[in-house]
Amino acid sequence: MSEPARRPFGLVAGLGVGAGVFYYRSLVAEHLARGLSPRILMTHADVRMTMRLAEERKVDELAAYLAGLLGQLAAGGCAVATIPAFSPQVCARQLAQITPLPLIGLLETVVAEIKRQGYARVGIFGARVTMESRLFAALSGQAEVIAPAGPDLDFVSAVYRGIVEKESALPQDLETLRTLAHRLIEKERLDAILLAGTDWSFVFNSRNADFPHIDGARIHIQAIMRALTASPQPTAE
Repeated sequence: MSEPARRPFGLVAGLGVGAGVFYYRSLVAEHLARGLSPRILMTHADVRMTMRLAEERKVDELAAYLAGLLGQLAAGGCAVATIPAFSPQVCARQLAQITPLPLIGLLETVVAEIKRQGYARVGIFGARVTMESRLFAALSGQAEVIAPAGPDLDFVSAVYRGIVEKESALPQDLETLRTLAHRLIEKERLDAILLAGTDWSFVFNSRNADFPHIDGARIHIQAIMRALTASPQPTAE
């Protein structure tokens, strides 16, 4: 007996292209491993405009733009969706008020994992806007998120921008990142480094990230799968 046709899961891709492909491939693999047929609908975001609005902290305009993309997914029949990128989360509060679809939130997933681990101090590596923004206010009073400072922040930001553009990094840059992670963990008494960028998946994994870390993208994918398989999803009419 074939499984009922379930309403698709919505993915806002293009932030950047490689990150969307990583989510798509990972979600397909997770579905197939469970004997399920994936139903995924994607729409493409303008990463240049999204990053400009995020960097300029034009959160209302960014939320309206993302809500429009989510509206396209809703019109395509999606029951739930996600935005698989950290930088656009600067408008998470504004977007929550106008989204046409329920979201499996990236920030909420990371916050839940930090709480589950009982971490008190966590470092953060990602795009400049992600490291400089107070994205994790929900952890106030429970855990402190520490960003690199000065030249260290500049270096992490530059390396991450290069990974977004090239989907790779120079071996010496990765070694410097690992060294920096260990130094910050010792100096700032951190429990772990949060890899707050989907594109870190191109260069870091459980084998070569030799420092305590939280892989934001990968735990988000697992949270998506838990949500999609936890209870019967609405079926397509």
